[in-house]
Amino acid sequence: METAWSWISTAARLGLAAVWIIAGGLKVTDLAASGRAVNAYQLMPYSAAQVVGAIQPFLEIALGLLLLIGLAVRLSAGISAVLLVIFMAGIVSAWARGLQIDCGCFSKGGALGAGQTPEYGWELARDAGFLVLAGVLLWRPRTRISMDGLLMGVAR
Repeated sequence: METAWSWISTAARLGLAAVWIIAGGLKVTDLAASGRAVNAYQLMPYSAAQVVGAIQPFLEIALGLLLLIGLAVRLSAGISAVLLVIFMAGIVSAWARGLQIDCGCFSKGGALGAGQTPEYGWELARDAGFLVLAGVLLWRPRTRISMDGLLMGVAR
């Protein structure tokens, strides 16, 4: 059963790595738009939203790369889980306050155009699925083909 879990954890690690690399990669080319997407949630002053929006893509890419190579898997999964809970809380807050925004998770985000409707339920379900991947890695961080595994093998 341990072998099966190592493969399940490996799939979770690589899946979550892809999520972060894609999400960060889509934002990193336009940090101003990323800041505007954070600002659309109306949870902090504009200047703070600009800073968060500028940092977020690099954090996402860094998490993705750590997970991709399998280094500090449990720590990366823990940070991923915290970020996902924060993102989900932001979506719930926007929904509860009646904001009409794109979450900005895999896009430039911001206010929706006329005739567009937010997909908050879908976004929450998707992020809950990503949170499950992080949970698997928190529970079973040992994965196949990882730097952690190589380092553990050397330490033995």
